[in-house]
Amino acid sequence: MCGFVCLWNVGDEALAERMIGKIAHRGPDAVAVARLAGQPIVMAHCRLSIIGPDNGAQPIYQGDDILVANGEIYNHADLRAILGPSAFATASDSETILHLFRSGALRWIDRLDGMFAFVLATRERVIAARDPLGIKPLYMARIGAGCGFASELKAFDGLGLSDIRTVPPGTLYDSRDGWRRWYRTPQGAGACEPGLDIDQTARELRLVLEEAVAKWLTADVEVGAFLSGGLDSSIIAAIAQKVLAAAGKGPLKTFSVGTAGSPDLDAARRVAAHIGSDHREHVFTAAEVAQALPHVVYHLESADVDLVRSAVPTLFAARLARRSVKAVLTGEGADELFAGYAYHHAYVDSPRALADELTRSLGTMHNINLQRVDRITMSESLEARTPFLDRDLIDFAQSVPAALKLRRTDPADAEATGATTEKWILRKACADLLPAALVWRKKAQFDEGSGTVAALREALALTSGESEVGRARERALYERLLRARFVDADLVLANAGTWEAGRVAV
Repeated sequence: MCGFVCLWNVGDEALAERMIGKIAHRGPDAVAVARLAGQPIVMAHCRLSIIGPDNGAQPIYQGDDILVANGEIYNHADLRAILGPSAFATASDSETILHLFRSGALRWIDRLDGMFAFVLATRERVIAARDPLGIKPLYMARIGAGCGFASELKAFDGLGLSDIRTVPPGTLYDSRDGWRRWYRTPQGAGACEPGLDIDQTARELRLVLEEAVAKWLTADVEVGAFLSGGLDSSIIAAIAQKVLAAAGKGPLKTFSVGTAGSPDLDAARRVAAHIGSDHREHVFTAAEVAQALPHVVYHLESADVDLVRSAVPTLFAARLARRSVKAVLTGEGADELFAGYAYHHAYVDSPRALADELTRSLGTMHNINLQRVDRITMSESLEARTPFLDRDLIDFAQSVPAALKLRRTDPADAEATGATTEKWILRKACADLLPAALVWRKKAQFDEGSGTVAALREALALTSGESEVGRARERALYERLLRARFVDADLVLANAGTWEAGRVAV
């Protein structure tokens, strides 16, 4: 996990060094600035060593080609075997990107399995791309006759630029051939087809999920897990603990945060005890929240109220985890794949509309939850991994009928009561992993279950001096904090992640 800057047809090494310095928190293990010989092409990289820690430094060269990348390529061992191990100069998973490009295959990027953003430059062209759902960030800006790329907006702050854009998820930019959408989220299935074997579907889902977790545990350093006590993080932690135990490793380190007496802390303790993880927790206060808000808004690069609220407990969890590990698994993506939000209940009688809404919301994650998780964990030099967003798992989950994801049934015979259970098929698939009370626990948003909402209310009163802070005033306070940290605040706000409207009509 890393951060990078690329200046193409700019050639200003001092500028690249200043830019990488602004995002050095993304990679404290090593910082390097390199220029392609005889060319106005400069790349800078800050590294958090996860795979190939001894010789995986970047930028990576191959002839006249140069690469910087951020993320993890989980099928790099298979790709090495196919491309020829002798071609590789490092143990870095990122080097596979360079060799795939040089192979000349027309759809070489589609063979990458993981979360990533990268920029690859030759003497004639520059290529930049991002993973299917935008787990890892990438921005592009016009700089004179050339262009610049960076992992975070703050790298461009103070440069007086006016043309900055996000490289969209699943998209590749080639200075020679233009923009190309190389990945499209598969459309979700709606109603159940006649004769569908639901038990078999649940069993297959479990297998695909177990494979995803095992894949996303790949690292040369220890990987832990966030554990809120909710369904998603509990499933990931339970499976990860099984994977580690089978490999003779572990126990899994799990991390939970909340205010004193919050539901998440209690639920997480029960899950940790059940799966046998090495559990740590942090109890935070309103005063800590008030102190953390400027840091949260600056690193989040957004003043969106909902994003800031959910980012606060993420920050405390990241700080707790970073004391023990360099990488953690998280449960992001399960709600979008399996209908886990409260508003999804309105779709219970319209599985086609629900499937379309889930597909739509997957395409917006890069601007909301994925931006929050990436920016806040990386502000603490921690890598966050999202196994629910594994490509194979996305493909399978989208083939599962939406009618099985949101269902009028639960263990208490909800058919008679009219209750609706979200993520039903996921719960069924993983029912043996956790106690029934935890498997069927109703969802609470992270900021609610952790007690953040109440603590934040008090923190805002401390910060503003006002007894009651409404939503509009809260948004204004966050924007004020953002403007205090950025020179080009309007440019940051114009590109900031926000919750998106446009839900599919029921």
